[in-house]
Amino acid sequence: MPRERLLTIEALKAAGLEAVRWNPQSSGTQIPPQFVAQVEAAWQAHLEGRTVATAGSVSAVEPYGLDDLEAEGCFVPRARVEAIVGRLRSKKNLILQGPPGTGKTWLAKRLGDLLVGHRHSGRVRVVQFHPNVSYEDFVRGYRPGSDGKLRIVDGLFMEAVKAAKARPELPMVVVIEEINRGNPAQVFGELLTLLESSKRNPESAIELTYAGPDEGQGELRQAVHLPENLFVIGTMNTADRSIAMVDIAFRRRFTFENLRPALDEAWLSFVERHGVSRALANQVRNAVESLNDAIRSAKTLGPDYCLGHSFFTPHDRLEDGAAQAWFDGVIEAEVTSLLSEYWFDDPESAKRAVAALREALR
Repeated sequence: MPRERLLTIEALKAAGLEAVRWNPQSSGTQIPPQFVAQVEAAWQAHLEGRTVATAGSVSAVEPYGLDDLEAEGCFVPRARVEAIVGRLRSKKNLILQGPPGTGKTWLAKRLGDLLVGHRHSGRVRVVQFHPNVSYEDFVRGYRPGSDGKLRIVDGLFMEAVKAAKARPELPMVVVIEEINRGNPAQVFGELLTLLESSKRNPESAIELTYAGPDEGQGELRQAVHLPENLFVIGTMNTADRSIAMVDIAFRRRFTFENLRPALDEAWLSFVERHGVSRALANQVRNAVESLNDAIRSAKTLGPDYCLGHSFFTPHDRLEDGAAQAWFDGVIEAEVTSLLSEYWFDDPESAKRAVAALREALR
């Protein structure tokens, strides 16, 4: 049987079937009756390109397209979204960067869904980088087994690589939030070379630092390459100074898209449908634009520190008369602390900016 038609032991374990003693060397594996339904669900999901989200429960797959993206509240013009998807298909790797609140993570996940064509497909994996993430965590490394012995274990990225190779006709997407908060060159290791779109072929394969159990040893060790149907989407907050750590070798393997605050007509229409009067929405837009003008002109800040539209976008419909209180709450709970951080050495400027924002919404 072709390998891509097989349901791997790893997939069965991910489906919550760790308790079954799977033995690939044995022809007499017994499936306890209480697990039969879960195995059947996992097999059906595998045939349809899905994964089992929890033990015995398969997520309902929903078709997903540009119309769905716009309906959810995407304020990036449709033509630009299509262009971004086109560049992602070609380059294989994309980074969305911009100031806080510009919807980078939100859009990254949905671009993955657009590529796959479905929501809840199990083919969009999401991880967040931070300073403690290592190659051994993300790609492959040693982990203690239940018997106390160390064994080689694949990280999320190699799991995605294998899933992509198992179903080459289906896209597989890895979304990496805050990709610059880790050390990308260290976390990806030798896979940094393989990320390049021109090297997504067996001829460019190289040996990884740690050989997987199915890759052989010594002279028989198999090299690894990344498949063409694997896509990587990262996000970067341009207000985060750790962005300077991302080196040129890493940058040139990605296409970059800049997201900016978008309190435009699309935003006005969206918040109006969610219980905000057009008059109040215009007040908010004008107030935020004035605040962002002040941030742009501040010597210690600049355009990378502007406040994005996500801060001021309710995604649940507000009850009648509740919009003003909702915006007041956003200013109190989110904006005030952020501006205090921006002007940490000039608290009076932060107070004036908050006061001006509050006054403009009265």
